[in-house]
Amino acid sequence: MGFIKRMKKRSVVKIDPEIMSGTPCFAGTRVPVRTLIDYIEGGDTLDIFLEQFPTVSRAQAVAYLEESSALLEKSLQPV
Repeated sequence: MGFIKRMKKRSVVKIDPEIMSGTPCFAGTRVPVRTLIDYIEGGDTLDIFLEQFPTVSRAQAVAYLEESSALLEKSLQPV
């Protein structure tokens, strides 16, 4: 099984056309993952994000950031 398939299988992100019109959200919530990125870009901490979106667990948020980092690193490696 390839790297991307393994990541998708374990991912904390769910894409479902019936939830937020298919916007990538944290699994089990209606919180778009982009919201976490927006908070961080705006200078807010992870704790502030988690206070505002209590349906997202710290483990989910950290796992998403780790997955994103791993995918970015993988995509930047020379072929």
